Amino acid sequence: MEVVIAPPETLARLAAGAVDALLRARPDAVLGLATGSSPLRVYDELARRHAQEGLSFARAQAFLLDEYVGLPADHPQRYRNVIEAEIAARVDLAPGAVRGPDGLAADLPAACAAYEAAIAAAGGVDLQILGIGTDGHIAFNEPGSSLASRTRIKTLTTQTREDNARFFDDDVDKVPTHCLTQGLATIMSARHLVLLATGRGKAEAVHQLVEGPVSALWPATIMQMHPHATVLVDDAAASRLQLAAYYRQAYAAKPPWQGL
Repeated sequence: MEVVIAPPETLARLAAGAVDALLRARPDAVLGLATGSSPLRVYDELARRHAQEGLSFARAQAFLLDEYVGLPADHPQRYRNVIEAEIAARVDLAPGAVRGPDGLAADLPAACAAYEAAIAAAGGVDLQILGIGTDGHIAFNEPGSSLASRTRIKTLTTQTREDNARFFDDDVDKVPTHCLTQGLATIMSARHLVLLATGRGKAEAVHQLVEGPVSALWPATIMQMHPHATVLVDDAAASRLQLAAYYRQAYAAKPPWQGL
């Protein structure tokens, strides 16, 4: 696992640079897209590179990490709509190139199985963008999630619903109680994981992710077992890291030709 500690704007450029390098080398690459506040600067930078530097997504595919259950198709917080506004509509992704689990399906377990099959049929995710919750969840894999889990229905914790209430007029009662989410094993199948975290509120989760034991109590710790995982954090999110000085030293000594 590589840990990079830098200002948020630098982190966004690094993550966008990894996507840029992938798409220029493999225009038909498969991207994994996350919602939430962590990737917003990344999407802004990717949209800028598309508009100003010719970065094309025309042959790419993308899969979402998760989706709320039961939100109407036109709800602004339905994750398919969020991703459309944040990145898909700002670049040249083809119609139908972005897919997410169907939170309105009549048969939710079947929808989860179909989503797993669609990811596999696409050849798997090449680069997965991730955020992390204050309780250590990635996607909606809440504490206690199986480390071998695949796309499934999950009940959201009170903490997650309270954290997400800011997107629902600060009314936790408007936040759905259930979701469909890629499982931890699904996420771990991606070839490159790029996780971003900023702010002191994420410091304990980042500490556990990077330096704690692998445990279902902190689901993101499964990333320690991934062969190509990159953790991008600002000073505040890195404030609990015991080996922060070493991570800074290792990144400073990295050869300039070597990407994330």
